Amino acid sequence: MTNVNHVQLTGNLGSTPELKTFENGNKLLKFSLATNEEYKTQRGESATDTQWHNISVWGKLAENLESQLKKGSFVSVEGRISTRSYNDKSGTKKYFVEIVANNVLLKTNS
Repeated sequence: MTNVNHVQLTGNLGSTPELKTFENGNKLLKFSLATNEEYKTQRGESATDTQWHNISVWGKLAENLESQLKKGSFVSVEGRISTRSYNDKSGTKKYFVEIVANNVLLKTNS
């Protein structure tokens, strides 16, 4: 049996992406993505659950997307889930979850 770490999300950018260029020339584009799930409450009322996702895009794809994406852009993201941990200033272990994207498609709202 093969284990697969694959995720596909469609939503709107919560902020304008930030591009960082490292000393070795590699590029990293980071942005937040909001996904919405609509459902009915026990009372039958419509409700929306919004989840926020941290997205990272590397390399040439990051460079190509920087000029195309802006706050509010509607995109589909494919990639893998990555979890990192670190110790904050007080020594408490913190976890950071992000989607490392290998494909990002700008979509129309139709």
